[in-house]
Amino acid sequence: MIANTIRVCFPVAAQVVADKADEINKLNVFPVPDGDTGTNMSLTLQTVVAEVEALPADASMADIAHAITHGSLMGARGNSGVITSQILRGIAEGFVPVKGDTITTADVASALRNGVKVAFKAVRKPVEGTILTVLRDVSARADQLEKQKVPLEEALDAIVVEAYESVARTPELLPVLKENGVVDSGAFGLATFIEGFINAMQGRAGQVSDFETTISSDEAKAVVANVVDIEINDSWEGSEYRYCTEFLFHADSPDFDEEANLRYLAGMGDCELLVGANPDYKIHVHTNRPDRVLRHMIHRGQIFNVFVHNMDLEAQERTEGIRADKQAEAEAARKPLGFVAVAAGPGQADILSSLGVDVVVTGGQTMNPSTADILAAIEQCHADSVIVLPDNGNIRMAAEAAVAACDSCVAAVVPTKTVPQAFAAMFVADPEGTLEDNVEDMTDAIADVRGGEVTTAVRDSQAADGSPIHAGDIMGIEDDAITVVGSDVQEVTLELIARMQADEEGDTLTLLAGEDLDDEALERLVEAIEEAQPDLEVDPHRGEQPLYPVVFSIE
Repeated sequence: MIANTIRVCFPVAAQVVADKADEINKLNVFPVPDGDTGTNMSLTLQTVVAEVEALPADASMADIAHAITHGSLMGARGNSGVITSQILRGIAEGFVPVKGDTITTADVASALRNGVKVAFKAVRKPVEGTILTVLRDVSARADQLEKQKVPLEEALDAIVVEAYESVARTPELLPVLKENGVVDSGAFGLATFIEGFINAMQGRAGQVSDFETTISSDEAKAVVANVVDIEINDSWEGSEYRYCTEFLFHADSPDFDEEANLRYLAGMGDCELLVGANPDYKIHVHTNRPDRVLRHMIHRGQIFNVFVHNMDLEAQERTEGIRADKQAEAEAARKPLGFVAVAAGPGQADILSSLGVDVVVTGGQTMNPSTADILAAIEQCHADSVIVLPDNGNIRMAAEAAVAACDSCVAAVVPTKTVPQAFAAMFVADPEGTLEDNVEDMTDAIADVRGGEVTTAVRDSQAADGSPIHAGDIMGIEDDAITVVGSDVQEVTLELIARMQADEEGDTLTLLAGEDLDDEALERLVEAIEEAQPDLEVDPHRGEQPLYPVVFSIE
């Protein structure tokens, strides 16, 4: 029965939120610093757990719904807690009509629709990109699954994914979130609760099915993690109102005018909420005069469980806490040896990262990074020592200047002229070794790496042998000297390789295809090289560098 399911699963989900309360709290500053969202949601849920657990074993769904409604209302803390109480109330009441021993996708969809109805009614000015948005998105997804007659287990899995995907979208809906690199804290808290509840229903720890999606709940949460980058925000000026004021209220009269008193609260501040049913209500408002709010309400009934929070002080405490956390993380993450390299294309950068480069600076032949760019990358490594691979002769001096200017660590340059040389250097790098030993070993490793590049002439010039070069010609470059000129990328590449093999025969050719060389052309080129040089092992990759359709090295 649904009543038993809720009694078993609700405490599990509440504990998941409690375990993640600090994580949720750290997001809690936008749009207003209303206490601690994770803590407030957790306290609200724990009150519900206490009321539900106090019911007799044979309690009906109606009894459960009443306990959830009363417990969440009495225990609601902060704006997030009050809204959560209305979400829980709506969903619980939506399950009351369910008959029989099994729950269907249609039952879940119906309960979520009622949750949307109740929660949106309680909030006078719903804001997109918040906890209400996630609730609505999850409900819409459940409606879709119901229409498709999806089995309950698959539908529940898809709902978890939708919850986290909706959280990840909140910065696109609420500009202040996007500006500060966070997702909405209440939205994240609700998704956490939904996942915990559904995992408890499914009797497992987390992986969802692939129904109509290629993303799992873990992957959806990873999307959220990529969006979230909690920042120290000393410049934020705070809400217009200082005090988050909330209390329980028991009306003296059956004629208590909810709408008139809600208007009064709106006149005293913002984020006003008055939820419940006569005679018991939960009241919440951000105001500069909590004394006037309390005086007004005490003439209309009894007030109790009063909480007044200074949001300015809470915001300051949060900022200091994040600063301390970031400093601790930086100190804990500091490593003995880091690596910086320069790359001109995303494919090159991906390969360098896979080989152990910590920070890849975008740059190359026509877009040399500055000394400041390289210095920032060195510091970003958070390492005691850093090795810089400039990967271009024109960048070496800037790299050496950055190393000389660095005072946060000891740094050195391994004078790579090409990205393939950086590959060779990283193959012998020892992250546990000393800076001096690594510089020596990596410098030795690049000595035997000869590089070649193929590009298009942008002006008239002449080759190394004095022959003319015209704008638009394809040039083959070996160690900064133009040695081959032609009209076709493949032909020039083959001739350049032949010349280099004739000078000194190598065993391996590493080839990086530029953004102007498509996969078909790359495949044809590799086949032609293998046919012309049968003893040369070819290792092709997508480098995606601009202007140079082919970059290669021979070892």
